Amino acid sequence: MSRSFALAAAFAALLALGATAAGARPAAHAARSCSPPKYPGQGYFTSLQVAHVSCATGKKVTVARDRCRVKHGRRGRCSGVLHYRCTEGTRQTSSIEYNARVTCKRGTRRVVYTYTQDLT
Repeated sequence: MSRSFALAAAFAALLALGATAAGARPAAHAARSCSPPKYPGQGYFTSLQVAHVSCATGKKVTVARDRCRVKHGRRGRCSGVLHYRCTEGTRQTSSIEYNARVTCKRGTRRVVYTYTQDLT
C-alpha cells in the first residue's frame, strides 16, 4: 500500500509541475482595436486593429500607406511603407466611393485597417 501511495503522490506531483509550467507561458498577443487616425484627404478610416505593435505605430503605418497610395491617384496602390508589406483586399466600389481592407505585415507585427475613399 505504501508503494502505490508513493507512486500516486509522485504522479500527482508531476501533474502539478506540468500544470504550473503550462500556466507560466506568456499568453499570445491578440489583435486589439485602436481608434483610427484622421483621414488626410477625402474619405475616412473606419477601423484599425494592431497585433504586436502599439496603436501609435499602427496609426503611423496607416497614414503613411494612405499617402503613398494617393500619390498614384485616388484609386492608386501602394505595396509597402515603413518596412511593412501591405496588401489591399478587393475594393467594394460605388459611383461615389469605394471601401477597402488593408493588411500591413512586418514579421509578427500586423496592422489591419479599413477605409472609405470618396471619388467625387
